[in-house]
Amino acid sequence: MITEPRTLAGFMELLPKEQILFEQIKEKIEKTYQRFGFLPLDTPILELSEVLLAKAGGETEKQIYRFQKGDTDIAMRFDLTVPLAKYVAKNYGNLSFPFRRYQIGKVYRGERAQKGRFREFYQCDIDIIGDGELSILNDAEIPSVIYHLIKEIGFEDFTICINNRKILNGLFESISQKENATEILRIIDKLEKIGKEAVIEELEKLDLSKQAILQIMNFIAISGTTDEKLQKLEELKITNEVFQNGLIELKQVVSAIRIFGVPDTHFKLDLTIARGLDYYTGTVYETFLNEHKEIGSICSGGRYENLAEYYTDKKLPGVGISIGLTRLFYQLNELELIKAKKSSMADVLIVPMLEDMQKPIELASSLREKKINTEVYLNDKKLKAKMKYADKLEIPYVIVIGEDEVASEKIKLKNMKTGEETVCILDAEEIKKMMV
Repeated sequence: MITEPRTLAGFMELLPKEQILFEQIKEKIEKTYQRFGFLPLDTPILELSEVLLAKAGGETEKQIYRFQKGDTDIAMRFDLTVPLAKYVAKNYGNLSFPFRRYQIGKVYRGERAQKGRFREFYQCDIDIIGDGELSILNDAEIPSVIYHLIKEIGFEDFTICINNRKILNGLFESISQKENATEILRIIDKLEKIGKEAVIEELEKLDLSKQAILQIMNFIAISGTTDEKLQKLEELKITNEVFQNGLIELKQVVSAIRIFGVPDTHFKLDLTIARGLDYYTGTVYETFLNEHKEIGSICSGGRYENLAEYYTDKKLPGVGISIGLTRLFYQLNELELIKAKKSSMADVLIVPMLEDMQKPIELASSLREKKINTEVYLNDKKLKAKMKYADKLEIPYVIVIGEDEVASEKIKLKNMKTGEETVCILDAEEIKKMMV
């Protein structure tokens, strides 16, 4: 019996050409994180359920992959933040703070499989964790990381949207609507779709006073440049302490973002960002490709006051961001915004046309020592088939070595794109010079 080869729904598999592109993007993300001094971390995919699920609940817990192995109750990580919290609490005495870490790894969620949504997917996270306190300057550095990261991936037209959760919390507290915050934000979010009057009607259904509705509408009507928005926030004259603290922090972050070199063309204040209502406590970020808003936020995160509260009594504030790489790659690929350029990792293919393989293999070893990715075609095929192989994998250069080449100590380096052949002595250093 032959079993039909199938892949579980919600799990992505790529052909080599796309996988190479995926790895290239992942490497660019990692290199950018390293450039800013973030340290690598790799936590286990499997954790003890009682540890991993200390904070979980609601929909998150329903999506967890969980199983029993012997007497051990095990769960698969559903994000990289909870394992980070465990790690910092467990290794607190051995870490230097602020602890700056990056982690790129797979996480698992038993979501309903649908186009562009995956059950297994890569997340690319950075976090800066403080011991007791963490300067607001760290909140301003994060957009600088995002800015360089998105440019490194290859996009120029994007916007980093910034807000502060304290401003929204303070606004709702000032009109005695803290308990309705989630519902109010849900209604506000529909403004572009249903219009101002319909939003007011829905707010009235929550039994909000006319004054409260007026304050909300004045708030979401704030527009202009970044500095104009900050000025208009002040002009609201909301005296709530939480609101005022949020406004102070937002001003500090905006000022420092500019010092970090992020141009005003690439960031803006978006006062309606409400991500992580129950998690983020200060600055929040969402990043959009301006011509492809349908993709949604491609990099988001924010500030939280106590990372590891379920594992330690030490206060560990932090700020971080995450990129859902698998989903992002899928969407960019679908929209043809990224393009795989080759199907092989080899820069050159050596094609032996003789029985004694010593010279071809020696040359391959020498080229690899020169940091040139080299493949030797070892199967016994005709020259036409070997050249077709190189062409199909889009290997840039081919070297054919036969009896004549060994005797003369000269080879022809063929550029597979142009068809041009260059005569060169049979030496790795000389061959390297000829490769553009």
